[in-house]
Amino acid sequence: MAKVRAEQEKGRTRRARRRRAGLAGGALALLVAVVVAYFGYRAAATQPGVLYPSQGNAHIESATMPHADYNTDPPTSGPHLPYVAPWGVHTTPIARELQVHNLEDGGVLVQYNCECPELVAKLKVIVERYDRHVVLAPYPGMKSRIALTAWARLDQLDEFDEARITRFIDAYRGIDHHPRG
Repeated sequence: MAKVRAEQEKGRTRRARRRRAGLAGGALALLVAVVVAYFGYRAAATQPGVLYPSQGNAHIESATMPHADYNTDPPTSGPHLPYVAPWGVHTTPIARELQVHNLEDGGVLVQYNCECPELVAKLKVIVERYDRHVVLAPYPGMKSRIALTAWARLDQLDEFDEARITRFIDAYRGIDHHPRG
């Protein structure tokens, strides 16, 4: 009889230990999830530029084809042409509908709105550090002197800031935004 009670006591002790271990494991998993979520939120909050809602990535046949207005200027997502502008330095403006496809393909656009050869030369030095996924082009009519765009991200500057420009490019360059099917 004593042996049976001893075995029952051992069984209760094992079950109690398993319950405590399960509770401790659940608490640890919850703690890890909270920490990961916190740092994920902090990382997203410190990403360069302003995040805008994506307007999708529908293809249109021509830049003159009617489509919804972009929610940013320069655009950061939305309807676009089925091909991209060549990566690198451009001396003429790029159609907004073409810019967006470059962004979808992981590109970053550095655009300027001024007759400012000294500024353009500085921007060109930065853009030429990258063999692909970065474009420099004029963008007449925009509100700021410099605009940096990536998919659903926009940063606007009125003065040259190499560190800020490079940080933006490095944060978003090469990130593909095609829908996963």
